[in-house]
Amino acid sequence: AATSAATPKIADYPFTTLHPHLGVVMLGEERFVLADIPGLIEGAADGAGLGHRFLRHLVRTRLLLHLVDLAPLDGESDPVHDARAIVKELQRYDEALYDKPRWLVLNKLDLIPEEERDARVKAFLKAYRWKGPVFAIAAISGEGCRPLTFAIQEWLDARPAYLMAGSGTTEAPPVMGEPVVLKPEPVRARRPRKAADAEPGTDTDNS
Repeated sequence: AATSAATPKIADYPFTTLHPHLGVVMLGEERFVLADIPGLIEGAADGAGLGHRFLRHLVRTRLLLHLVDLAPLDGESDPVHDARAIVKELQRYDEALYDKPRWLVLNKLDLIPEEERDARVKAFLKAYRWKGPVFAIAAISGEGCRPLTFAIQEWLDARPAYLMAGSGTTEAPPVMGEPVVLKPEPVRARRPRKAADAEPGTDTDNS
């Protein structure tokens, strides 16, 4: 809802997302599709929660965004432990999904006093031992969302999607080359039928 024209249901209780939502993110003349699936919980690989039912929808994606609440509603929750648990469930479910490029998105900055935000983000990254791309946002106000979407578009532009023949998946090829263009066979012109070619008993009078 913060980055696209999609209008998913939003509320302050767990498991709001019951079904995957697709939203088209428009950046001038460029666009990409963002897929939101129900959140994963510990034990998802064994069927816990709803998210595991929809993990197969992520097979065709090129980039995963791991969204973590930096200020969870449950004060007893440990964001670092929860983030690690989700990645572990992802790996248990499908090694190929685990190996996909993944960015970390820390959400709900608005619930943290402004003077504490940088320290909280740095403390999380240190404890989580994350070395990849990270973005801190407040989705409710849109803060930080614009830079995130532009970074995604730039990343996708640098890795064009190619349809791998026979695989049914889209991947960026290791070496850039000309895309394969499939052309249908030309349609042969149909020869007009003469009266002599007509089957016996066929009325050829079109008047």
